[in-house]
Formats: sequence, structure tokens, C-alpha cells
Amino acid sequence: MPMPRQAPQISQDIPRPDPVEATPPEPAENGSWALVERCQTGDAAAFGELYERYHDVVYRYVLFRMGDRAFAEDVTQETFVRALRRISSVTYQGRDIGAWFVTIARNLIFDHVKSSRYRLEQATSEIIELSPATGGPEQQVLDMATNSELLVAIEKLNADQRECVQFRFLRGLSVAETAELMDRNEGAVKALQHRAVRRLAQLLPDGLR
Repeated sequence: MPMPRQAPQISQDIPRPDPVEATPPEPAENGSWALVERCQTGDAAAFGELYERYHDVVYRYVLFRMGDRAFAEDVTQETFVRALRRISSVTYQGRDIGAWFVTIARNLIFDHVKSSRYRLEQATSEIIELSPATGGPEQQVLDMATNSELLVAIEKLNADQRECVQFRFLRGLSVAETAELMDRNEGAVKALQHRAVRRLAQLLPDGLR
């Protein structure tokens, strides 16, 4: 009777190949990064091609977040002015160059919001509608406040609370839009907004409390 064959023993000493690390693909010869490389060698026409390719992307990004066409056009132009100044320092990191343009635009929005003193365009009652209903004395205080009193109180909030209020109440952005601009999730924005409203009630003049 033939003996059953034994499976060959695999030596544990056989070296295993090292895992292959994923590396971003090289820029395509006719892609956007090829245009960047041409810009870096002094080819002005290449930057014009980048402008034509990404102008609408940047414009729509700003318009969606700020809702002002004139402002969106101004920021778009400034985005490409800054990009032209910095194009020599950009290096390929596996993403489309459009992401870099959008990042510049995003930073310009932040700069504008942080440096500007906005006028409240909505009535106080409309602002309260956007805020988390507390059902307590905080909401009653806010109901009685004037727009000017609210503006003064907003300036006294901490940086995160003030930025949240500026996006949500002064610019009228949605929770999702605010979360994206603040680089937070929507739950964090809602919690921040709630704390900001309660803090505003504390900061308003004594006569309202």
C-alpha cells in the first residue's frame, strides 16, 4: 500500500519581500503639474493655461461659501495673484494643483472674515431662529438685545466662538459650510454655536439680564 505523500515543508528562513509602499504617480506630461513645471522655468503662457483651467473651480468655491458674486470674483483674482507669486515653491504631492488654488482661496476667506466688522443683515429675531433654542433666560436676553449690542458682545467671544458666529449668523452659512471652513465636523460646530449663544447672553449689558 503506497504511503501518503507528505506536504513539503516550507522553510521559515525564506526571506519575504518587503511591502511595497504606495507612491504618488508622476505628473502626466500633458497634465496640470507639467504646466506648473513650465511656470517654474519662466513660461508665462503656462500660468495663463492654469488660470483658464481653474478659474471657475476657485470662483464657485468662494461663491458657494460667501454668496457674494463681486466678492467671489475679487477673491478669485487675488488667489491667482498670490499663486503666481508662490508658484516657484510648489512641489508635487500626489494631488491636483487645483487643491492648492482652493487652499489659497480658503485662507483669503478666513482673512476677510477675521479682519472685517460685519453688520448684522438679519433682524435679531431671525438670528435667534438660527441659534439653538435654550428655552431659558439666555434666549429671552437675546430676544431683547439690539443688533449693535450683539455686535459688541460678539467681539468679546473667544476666537472659535466668534468665528462660528460670524459664519453662521453674520454670513448666513449653513452648519455644513461652517464645518468645512472651520475644519470641524458638524456636531462640533453645533456644540460651539450653542456655547457661543449662551456666552453672548452673559456678555450683554446688565440691563438686559
